[in-house]
Amino acid sequence: MELGLVALWLGLYLLLLFVGLTISRRILPGLADEGAGIAIPLTLTIVWVVTFLVGHASIVLGLWAGLLVLGLVAGAARYRQGGVDTRIYLETAAVFSIAFCFVVAIRAVDPAVHAIAGEKFLDFGLLQTLLRAESLPPEDMWFAGEPVQYYYGGHLLASLLARMTDTAGRFAYNLNVAGFYAMFVTAAYGLAKNVAADRDLPARLAGVFAAVFVGFASNLVSAVHVIVLMLPDDVATQLAAVAGHELDGLGTGFANFSYWTASRVISGTINEFPLFAWLNGDLHPHMLSPAFLLLAATLLYGYYRTPASHRARRIALLVALGPIAAQLAASNTWSFPSIGGLTILTVALAPASPVTLLPSSVQARLDARSRMRREVWRHALAGVLGMSVLLLGGLLSLPFWLQSVSSQQHLALFPERSGLGPLLLVHGAFLAAFVCYYVRYTRPHGTRRIRRLLLVGVIGLCAVLAPFDLSAIALFGPLILLGWFLRRVEAYEEVPTPGYETVLIVAGAGLVVLVEFVYVSEQAGPGRMNTVFKFYAQVWALWSVAIGVVLVELLADQRPSLGLSSDDWHRGLRVLVAVLLVSTSIYGALALSQHFSGSSGTAPPDEPTLDALAFLETHHPNEAPAIHWLNDNVDGQPTLLSRPTTGSLSGYCTADRDLPNGVTPWDWDVYHWGNAPSTMTGIPTVAGWSHEVGYRDASVYCDRVQDTIQLFTGDPTNQRQLLARYDVTYVYVGPLERGAFPEITIQELDVVTVEKQWDDVTIYRVNQSMLGSNYLRPTRRQ
Repeated sequence: MELGLVALWLGLYLLLLFVGLTISRRILPGLADEGAGIAIPLTLTIVWVVTFLVGHASIVLGLWAGLLVLGLVAGAARYRQGGVDTRIYLETAAVFSIAFCFVVAIRAVDPAVHAIAGEKFLDFGLLQTLLRAESLPPEDMWFAGEPVQYYYGGHLLASLLARMTDTAGRFAYNLNVAGFYAMFVTAAYGLAKNVAADRDLPARLAGVFAAVFVGFASNLVSAVHVIVLMLPDDVATQLAAVAGHELDGLGTGFANFSYWTASRVISGTINEFPLFAWLNGDLHPHMLSPAFLLLAATLLYGYYRTPASHRARRIALLVALGPIAAQLAASNTWSFPSIGGLTILTVALAPASPVTLLPSSVQARLDARSRMRREVWRHALAGVLGMSVLLLGGLLSLPFWLQSVSSQQHLALFPERSGLGPLLLVHGAFLAAFVCYYVRYTRPHGTRRIRRLLLVGVIGLCAVLAPFDLSAIALFGPLILLGWFLRRVEAYEEVPTPGYETVLIVAGAGLVVLVEFVYVSEQAGPGRMNTVFKFYAQVWALWSVAIGVVLVELLADQRPSLGLSSDDWHRGLRVLVAVLLVSTSIYGALALSQHFSGSSGTAPPDEPTLDALAFLETHHPNEAPAIHWLNDNVDGQPTLLSRPTTGSLSGYCTADRDLPNGVTPWDWDVYHWGNAPSTMTGIPTVAGWSHEVGYRDASVYCDRVQDTIQLFTGDPTNQRQLLARYDVTYVYVGPLERGAFPEITIQELDVVTVEKQWDDVTIYRVNQSMLGSNYLRPTRRQ
């Protein structure tokens, strides 16, 4: 295994941790960890923003400029604040290192970027094309000559880390997978620890709980399947029908366990949780962004805990959210609105009123004696500040919005909604903890029985709404209403109230309810599949931090409740915590055991490795030499002609149109081997995977498919015109090309010569200068 590379990357991350801690302790004074949990995302955001802005001229220049700015900021922070706390640094470094090495071990036994079971071809192709690119936006490896129509910001960051360490993409892919996981776990650990410490709760234990839910826990599917295995078959079948969940995989026997089953629970949606995502091994946007969402949440916690008298600091923290919003916009656009919503919630529910951010003269005019008017101004200003954060982030990321945002999506309303059973399977562990937590704070104090009445009211709401296909509102509406009420009652009653963890609970519940009514209609998946997928990933991040604080506060609660003695109540809470930890760990134990034993369906390499392309020699030995030759001998991004991968679009792109002699309609499953020469190298092809239909109009993509057919099999005049139009430099003819085009004629042109040849693959070179100036050539992006 490449232990030297592992040590190099871990060393880089720990160096970034040290530099970031120098900065975070300046902007987040008083935190238990001085901001160490988000120190690495903080440094990378600074480097990313500068690189993104300068990178439209030169990525290399942008990276150097970003590192220079980071050094200047860190130097200024160290001058003003002094050195870092060694104890805090070492503790955070230990958390990061454990998480990093955990995923390195996972990827070392399954490092391949297979086309099946995920988006590794897309993710690896984006990484490779960004490593080849000289400027932004990168050229699309599946649509030569045009910029990527996808949120590529996270892959840009992954490529910057590869450039900093001079690591080839084949190794950088898996090292980035491990690094982004470790950043996520460390950020969750740090934020939960900080919130708990400010509440005089066991801080490290809260951090550990949060890290476990982020890095190891799962939903309740596996736990329920284990229980079902103990029941008679007829009872199990009836229970599954009532729950609206099909029994498969583990539900039919331990030997049938599949790591995949637990991610497909709610019909028509994807319900991933972090451990599933990192076991699956994609380097996808929903995995690249959560650490930066928690970076924003941590800065907002800094705002939340800052007294009203520190007006300048609070404003500075809100302004600092702008660059993070920009990074999220280009890395995982689904997270962009979430940072605005989280800002609104934090500002509205923080102890200090946002009115105190305004000049004193304006504050005097807005001074309202009535409670209602004070609340209206508080929430109105919170909304304005949240939208301002999004506006600043949008302006900083404007080149992305203008160049790389696809026009093939639009908002839609009222999708098929989720059933009660599947919702409980996906979110039940969090819900159980949060309900007990709310019960703790809804106990009446003296004659104040409004809390008890509110609790009864929301329980009644659940009972009324559940039968009417409004299960999400019934389950999570109370989390929103009670959380909001319990935070705001602090201003008017001298009673204990929950803290920032409630903001995170309300934010996550709001996202769960939102996707029941609004979704993004797109080609990437039917209905709201992708919407639920991407927003639930954010819910898991927010709720994992919240549950870390909630569990330690429940364990510390010694007061009687629900008619129980304090001993019985405390014993019951300890049992609840133990049940939650065990039930959400069953999946991880089974999945990891299967993964390391090689029984998960993927054959592990003979020796552990992080080489994402090592599988080529085993699975595609006839094409491996050609792909390696392209990676090693072709610089930049010349156009490479190869066979498209049209998937289910084959009928539209071929059968419904006129085809040349010798070409018959084909049906290629898009999630199988196809367009590997462009995907594995980052060298763009004329028409690649039909993913492009989700980014561009279907007819535009299919026109290119038709042009590809003509290039391989058409008449010489048309072939010469198309070679010039697409500025083709190389032609790849391998087994798939020969299978799709039995009568390939392009090699007969006088402008085409053999560049390199193997038994099953021939790579031709096109002499563009011999085509003359009579053919229209595009202005290629460089």
